[in-house]
Amino acid sequence: MSFLKSFQTNSVHSSYPFDHWELTRPLTDEQIKEICEAKVPEIKIDFDGTRAVDGGAGSYRSGDPTGGKAGKIREFVTKDNYKDYPYLKKFIDELCKIETAKYVGSKIKKDLSRAYVRVEIIADRVGFWLKPHCDIKEKLMSCLLFANPDNYESEELGTDFYDKNLKLVKTVPYRNNYGYAFTSGPDTWHGLEKKEIKRDRRCLQVNYVTFETDWKVN
Repeated sequence: MSFLKSFQTNSVHSSYPFDHWELTRPLTDEQIKEICEAKVPEIKIDFDGTRAVDGGAGSYRSGDPTGGKAGKIREFVTKDNYKDYPYLKKFIDELCKIETAKYVGSKIKKDLSRAYVRVEIIADRVGFWLKPHCDIKEKLMSCLLFANPDNYESEELGTDFYDKNLKLVKTVPYRNNYGYAFTSGPDTWHGLEKKEIKRDRRCLQVNYVTFETDWKVN
């Protein structure tokens, strides 16, 4: 299935604790394989509950032997490496189509016609967790798609959603070829509680953003 078709015919909308859509089969088998086989380096890091360990202040990278350089713990798909990911490039092309942007924008109530697309392959390692947070307003759409084809990792590794009082109220299951999407807002609290990751938590993070990337909606 495709991302657009999944949104159109295979998604479920929920308004609690904030508006979000759960997507079934938004990726192809080939795209799942590229996510799982991507060579995302593993470096020793003391995770602090943020993704800023990959480029934030030095204190966020305690244990990084590079002495303050951003550790590469995720893989952005860009014009420099897209040939390594031909099927994910097709995914990006689909998101860049105005048809896709208009449909998704109509659901999340954001104008995506002049947005850019950002896609990154994530391999969260043992010890990773995320504090409850809200995404920056520049992220017009936040979306995380899960790749767990052998069901090795527990479904409990999905993203946790919180109410405005930061009470955990829902976990989106870490199910293969499944995920969620929402738009940034003041009460869109989400994160990842400290849980057991056996090997790695493979995901595709997908954003429509206001800032420039290599991929523009057209």
